[in-house]
Amino acid sequence: MALGRRLLLALAGLATLCVYGVLAVAGYRLATFLWANRPDPLLAAVVVLTTGIALGYHSYRVGTMQLRRQLDAVPLAPERAPRVHRRLDAVAERMGVARPELLVAELSAPNALAIGGGRDAIVVDRRLLRLLSPTEIEALLAHELAHLETNDALIQTLAYNLVQTLTGVVALIVLPVATLLGGFARAFALVRGQPEAASRSLLGRAQRLALLSIAGLGLVVGLLAMGYSRRREYAADERAAAVADPLALARALRTIERASKPGFGLLTPLYVQGEEDTPLARLLATHPPIDERIERLRAMADHRRIDGR
Repeated sequence: MALGRRLLLALAGLATLCVYGVLAVAGYRLATFLWANRPDPLLAAVVVLTTGIALGYHSYRVGTMQLRRQLDAVPLAPERAPRVHRRLDAVAERMGVARPELLVAELSAPNALAIGGGRDAIVVDRRLLRLLSPTEIEALLAHELAHLETNDALIQTLAYNLVQTLTGVVALIVLPVATLLGGFARAFALVRGQPEAASRSLLGRAQRLALLSIAGLGLVVGLLAMGYSRRREYAADERAAAVADPLALARALRTIERASKPGFGLLTPLYVQGEEDTPLARLLATHPPIDERIERLRAMADHRRIDGR
């Protein structure tokens, strides 16, 4: 019985070895053909870069349109909030940027966000109009204008898609090799009558290393994108602090944080709930910790006061 099982495993291993051998030969010939007919390196780089940028821009425009539809935001009429419109006009003039459309919506939490895509707009949650003072709303609008001023969302999307395209090129090269390594590992393990040993073999470990390299590259891309997002939040805070009251922005951020906590109500504006603050959580966050942003804004206010501005 054991001998028969061993014979069947050996036959299966030989068959698997033949299949992957044929694939290896075909892959080698294809690689040789492609290398012999490879395009000019500069032209290939231009094609990859152009493709990445084009895909990124398309993703940005489509994503922006979908976001607009999902938010179901409506224009905030000037007669309903004249002071808010005056504040937006004033801060846009001080920043030297075009005034975007001002929209209101029912967001999942009290917040504000900037939407580009050719029809720049700032969307404000309705609740903020009653939770924030005029100076706090002005500072918050300045922060969102800073994102529009530097096209943060567009640049981030373009960069992310470009790097993803390059990652895809690497994966296209590595994955066939990893597949062959895994196939030969299983074939040799079957021939030896130890199919469970495939993953422990040298070829099996090489396959895992190849797959982990692709996954690690994707993780690095994601971490870089989140790191860039955090830096742009700091930059938008600094830009807003230069044209508005930094302490007002700090108070607005704190109010938004408190209002976003579970159990928030009109009678709980002073309630602060602790949030998870671990190195991993910071690394995976798209926004810096609120406390750090507030401390930076307070430091900016102190410098302004010392400078006599």
